[in-house]
Amino acid sequence: MLDAVSALLNRLLEGTTATLGDQFVGFYLHGSLALGDFDPARSDVDFLVVTDGPLPAERVKGLEAMHARIAASDLAWRTNYEGSYIPRQALRRFDREDSVHPVIRVDGSFGHDRHGAEWVIQRHIIRERGVTLAGPAPRTLIDPISADDLRQATLAVLEGWWAPQLEDPFRLRGSEYQAYAVLTMCRALYTLHSGAIATKPQAASWAMEHLNSEWHDLIQTAMAWRHSMEMDQFRATHEFVRYALGLSRREGRPRSD
Repeated sequence: MLDAVSALLNRLLEGTTATLGDQFVGFYLHGSLALGDFDPARSDVDFLVVTDGPLPAERVKGLEAMHARIAASDLAWRTNYEGSYIPRQALRRFDREDSVHPVIRVDGSFGHDRHGAEWVIQRHIIRERGVTLAGPAPRTLIDPISADDLRQATLAVLEGWWAPQLEDPFRLRGSEYQAYAVLTMCRALYTLHSGAIATKPQAASWAMEHLNSEWHDLIQTAMAWRHSMEMDQFRATHEFVRYALGLSRREGRPRSD
């Protein structure tokens, strides 16, 4: 399966360099491939392409056509990947006023999305642990991100993305999203506690040690989930998101020190 992922990455790298020409700066992997916990049975491929300035409309259309060709190809890993195309000037530090960039979404659609506070976290992962497929070292492109920055970004993501799902929890009804939600809550609470980023297994292990034992079965179920498996834990997942949000609000920015 890793050969299939490599084939996809080779196609993406060839396609982006050909399409962007002199605007291509670099190609980087983040997410589980960078953190070292990639699992073909449950993980997506996450990538970032850095560009020299905003892309003109014809190059954006060229990228959309490239991704459409990949979707129609015989590549084994032609789905379950997502990526962003961010200008070098906008990448250095997160700026909400300059955060709308071209993306290929995990569902295969292409367009422009606003990148939120989660991209403070992604910038940190790319800078400190990102895998460079082409281009300069990411540390030369992204300013350092402090533990407090990570905590603040995590709180913003919890309030901006996850809190509304308590009132409108349609995403939580799917098994894949249930597993994602549970492990994301573990990772968020770990970051608030430590000011650092953990892999899903690391965060789940920490949560099993530090959170109430009533959540242990749910966390173990989320860790065991794989594509095509039914998790069927909507109510418990919904309550765990509520619990994690409440904990983050009560403790503010809990620290390990």
